[in-house]
Amino acid sequence: MTLTTMRHRLSPNAPHPRRAPCLGVVLLAAAAMTAGCATTGVGGHAGPPVPAPQYHVGDRWVYHGEDGYRAKVEWDETREVIAIASDSITVRIVAKGPTIDTERIEKWSAPGVVTQGTVCETEDARFDPPLVRYRFPLTTGETWTQDVRDSDKPIGPYGPIKRYVSVGGHESIATPAGNFDAIGMREIMHLDDETFWRYPTECNFVTWYSPAVGASVQELRRSHWYDKGGLDAIGIHPGLYGKIELVSFKRGG
Repeated sequence: MTLTTMRHRLSPNAPHPRRAPCLGVVLLAAAAMTAGCATTGVGGHAGPPVPAPQYHVGDRWVYHGEDGYRAKVEWDETREVIAIASDSITVRIVAKGPTIDTERIEKWSAPGVVTQGTVCETEDARFDPPLVRYRFPLTTGETWTQDVRDSDKPIGPYGPIKRYVSVGGHESIATPAGNFDAIGMREIMHLDDETFWRYPTECNFVTWYSPAVGASVQELRRSHWYDKGGLDAIGIHPGLYGKIELVSFKRGG
């Protein structure tokens, strides 16, 4: 599948039906149906299951990111393993660009299992239960769902972050760092930012994970949300429209 085709399928400018008021459980069911129908949209061919990587202090991945429509925001992002304990992996993530200068810490209890990190943009959260970003071994056709809360937020009237992940096939993905055999994943999410006047942000991400790199090599991120009433309820509010690609990597040892 070409990147152009992928962008078309994920474009927040594609027609969307007007949203009717609904409960969180209905939203999750709708997300599961959407993700299930979109599984083949990840593309790729049959391949072996991808095992969990072995991480070492000093593992380092550098990405180039861009987000936006006409006026794009660009940055370079470095993700580096800085500590490993018996029950945790600590990763420092530094992003720098003309309008971006951030640093944050992610903590993983195991490869692919995030106890502290982000799900959408750069806001840190502590996940309860831990968020399963990758369920190893990654196997074509596998799916999983999760309800996770940010334990730093009080429990409010609305539901948790709802996630549905489906694993596609293998494909050769071209990046500035080279071509990599990677397995595709689609992630559908409803975030925990619903209020009395707007529905939760809906995310539709595609991630290509390469076993040779031990990390993603390309990430396509789209998000949008709707108002609950008024004239804006018939229109979509676009959020993310971004791409992150691997530029270089170095494995520690």
